[in-house]
Amino acid sequence: MREYSVPPMVDVERSSNITDLLIRQAGLASNPALFSRRDGEGTWQDITARGFLADVTALAKGLVASGIAAGDRIGIMARTRYEWSLVDFAIWFAGAVPVPIYETSSPAQVAWILGDSGAAGAFADGPAHEQRIREAAHSEGLEGLRHVWQLDGKTLDALREAGRSVADDALDGRRRQAGLDDLATIIYTSGTTGRPKGCELTHGNFVELALNAGAALPEVAHEGARTIMFLPLAHVFARFISVLCVACGVTVAHTPDVKNLLPDLQSFRPSFILAVPRVFEKVYNNSMLKAEDAGKGRIFHAAADTAVAWSKAAQAGKVPFLLAWKHRLFDKLVFHKIREAMGGQVHYAVSGGAPLGERLGHFFHGIGLLVLEGYGLTETTAPVSVNTPRLVKIGTVGAPLPGNAVRIADDGEILVKGVCVLRGYYNRPDLTAEAFVDGWLRTGDLGELDADGFLRITGRKKEIIVTAAGKNVVPAILEDRIRANALVSQCVVVGDQRPFISALISLDEEALPGWLERHGLPAGTSVADAATLAPVLAELQALVDEANQSVSQAEAIKAFRVVPADFTEASGHLTPSLKIKRAQVLQDYAGVVDEIYAVPKPAQR
Repeated sequence: MREYSVPPMVDVERSSNITDLLIRQAGLASNPALFSRRDGEGTWQDITARGFLADVTALAKGLVASGIAAGDRIGIMARTRYEWSLVDFAIWFAGAVPVPIYETSSPAQVAWILGDSGAAGAFADGPAHEQRIREAAHSEGLEGLRHVWQLDGKTLDALREAGRSVADDALDGRRRQAGLDDLATIIYTSGTTGRPKGCELTHGNFVELALNAGAALPEVAHEGARTIMFLPLAHVFARFISVLCVACGVTVAHTPDVKNLLPDLQSFRPSFILAVPRVFEKVYNNSMLKAEDAGKGRIFHAAADTAVAWSKAAQAGKVPFLLAWKHRLFDKLVFHKIREAMGGQVHYAVSGGAPLGERLGHFFHGIGLLVLEGYGLTETTAPVSVNTPRLVKIGTVGAPLPGNAVRIADDGEILVKGVCVLRGYYNRPDLTAEAFVDGWLRTGDLGELDADGFLRITGRKKEIIVTAAGKNVVPAILEDRIRANALVSQCVVVGDQRPFISALISLDEEALPGWLERHGLPAGTSVADAATLAPVLAELQALVDEANQSVSQAEAIKAFRVVPADFTEASGHLTPSLKIKRAQVLQDYAGVVDEIYAVPKPAQR
């Protein structure tokens, strides 16, 4: 199939906007809890729709009293926390446009985003973030940035107090100015290359997509459902889910520090979570390592194989009696422990940002957690397509959500059209023109549609490696298989215009000590030293050999090197959404790559 579209399930008044989603929830007799936050004693306290609305309007009035005009851009640079969503909605109620900034952004990135968007003000997480914003504004001469507020209680209280003079009617008139076609936010792509581009997303992108996604996922997003937000709200995935939860009456908690994620999951007990594939890889690998450290590795691996087999059989429509019996046994021995670690009430997980991998998808389904893998970009307000509990094919990213359409171009590129698609790039009509062909957005990703309209991602157009012999190689196929091992943190396949394919591999610092100990090696060995050990290299060679079974000889990895340090966001090699900055890796490790190709081509394996 070359094209598949799904008509909208929900029609929306053109005069409405995101603020109406909150107004509607506050008007319900049930007055659902939209958020939950810890009090001074660490107990989760719910915040109802009416309570949230009251605080949002108080802050919005403060923004109006401070001189923020309709259409003004306001930056938000903070960790994932309740106040992030609070000021996000307050900015919308004031008729202004929020501009998220990753809290890990460098001063140069902060200056670029604030300057390019023409921000009139910004919210900062705390003193350090405020200082970074002010330094950026000073260095670039951003005279239009008139206000910098912190998200602490005193600053927000001052805004609330300042807004007391603003009449309700004045604020209501301000919030009603925007319609579905008007600008709601500018989200700058985290960018694996070049300067971030400002994606103009409209109120319609969020409202129409949220209401249609809610209609397609009623088992997941509904009043009484609970989720805990730990991905950065500056990322479009978490931002869209935050709006979706308000639209559907879901209770949202926040975890600013992922180090506290497990205890927060266990105390809050969400019904669904959202994460990027690396999080699911970590959950699987940590569970496996914990079992191996306790001498129960064989049991875990048998349980994992059973979970995958059960999921595949269930998806095919028939689970054999013996497999069903083994599945029940391992549920008592293994699976329930993993579910309890995530709070015990998680039935669904939404995954996006990168391909999850079929085996992981089947594993989690087999343990009782259905991962609903989806696909989207910043340019598509996050999800174009997603698996749903009723329409799921593990290994795909689902069919288009209602109101969206997917087309596969002649060269395999995924093209998108629908309620999710941005209106353009801010201040860049040239990029906007390049991004569209006959009204369809070019995604830059490669994929295929099956007979039922389910989309499968096969690679990234810009990341295709063309060897010196002219062979096209999709690196993700090899990288995903190698990275699935607990010993590996990241894998970057290289070989563009080179005589053969090779790879750079980094070790997982958390998994390494246990692996070394189980193999009779000193657990305190550094990553750099471990990268030279014969047993480590032999293990990695076995992984490479196994991954090579999935591709042709011309595409197979013929050599690899273990780098002495991990590829991380802090090192500049990962985006905030944990995607590899391939060009930066190749630049920083050019010497290592050159050394690989300075020796004769390895013998065929």
